[in-house]
Amino acid sequence: MKNFFSRSSRREEAQINCRLPIADCRFGFEPRYLGCCGILLLLALICAGNLFAADVNSDFSTANELYAKGKFAEAATAYERILQTGGQSPSLLFNAGNAEFKAGNLGKAIAAYRRAEMLAPRDSEIRANLGFVRNQVQGATIRETRWQDWMGSLTLNEGTLLAAAFFWLMFALLAARQIRPALTPKLRSMMRLAVVLTIFSGAVLALQTANHFKSSVAVVISAEATARSGPFDEAQSAFTLRDGAELRVLERHDDWVQVANGAGKIGWLSRKQVAVLPGA
Repeated sequence: MKNFFSRSSRREEAQINCRLPIADCRFGFEPRYLGCCGILLLLALICAGNLFAADVNSDFSTANELYAKGKFAEAATAYERILQTGGQSPSLLFNAGNAEFKAGNLGKAIAAYRRAEMLAPRDSEIRANLGFVRNQVQGATIRETRWQDWMGSLTLNEGTLLAAAFFWLMFALLAARQIRPALTPKLRSMMRLAVVLTIFSGAVLALQTANHFKSSVAVVISAEATARSGPFDEAQSAFTLRDGAELRVLERHDDWVQVANGAGKIGWLSRKQVAVLPGA
C-alpha cells in the first residue's frame, strides 16, 4: 500500500562543536565564579542534548534502512529501542506502526499509530493507516464517538492555547471598554462573542483533559488474550480477545487491568497482554 512507506527524519543532525574552557573556570564557592560555572553547565547540557539527538537520528536512519530492506521485525525492534530512550515524534511512531504491521503485530501497530495521532491528530497518513489496520482486527472493539473524534482533532496543548487566546481576547475587550467607554456600543457584539467562545473552548478543554488523564485504552498486543473474571491467573475465563482489540480500561490492580470491550463484556487482562494508552 502507498501509505506504508517509512518516512525520513524531519530533523537534520546538529553539528555543534563544543569546546569548553574548563581550565578557565575555578570551581569555588565564591559568587564571582558561580556565573562561570553556570555557563559551563549550560553549555555542557546543550552539547549533551545535541549528542543525544545525533545518536537518535543515527538509530532512526538505521531502523529506516532495515525497513527498506524488508526486515520488518528487526526494524520494529530498532524503533522500539529509540522509543525506550524517551525519544518520541509523529514520524518515529508512524514508522514504528508501519514496521509492526508489516511484521504481523496488529496490536502494537495500533498502539504506535494511536500514540502518533496524539502528537499529530490531523495527520492524514497516520489516520489512514490506523483505520486500515483497525479493519484487520477480529472481534468486538471500541471506537471513538464522533464527539471524541472531533475533540481529538486538537492536541491538548493546542486546546489549551486556543482557550487561553479567547480568554485574553475577552480580557482585552473588557480593558478597552474601561479605557474608552465611548467604544462600548461598538464592542458589545464582539464582547458577547468572545465570552461565548471563551466558555465553549474552556468546556471543551476540560472534557479533553478529563478524557486524556482520567480515561485509558488498552490495546491487545498478543495473538490471543483471555479476559478473566478476576485479577489472577486461576480466575475463570470470561471471554477471548484477538490481537489489536481496543478496550476501555475500568480499573487497575497490580499487574492486571479490568477492561470492557465493544460488546459490553467486562474482564481482567494481564498487563503483559496489552499496551495501556491515555485517552485520545
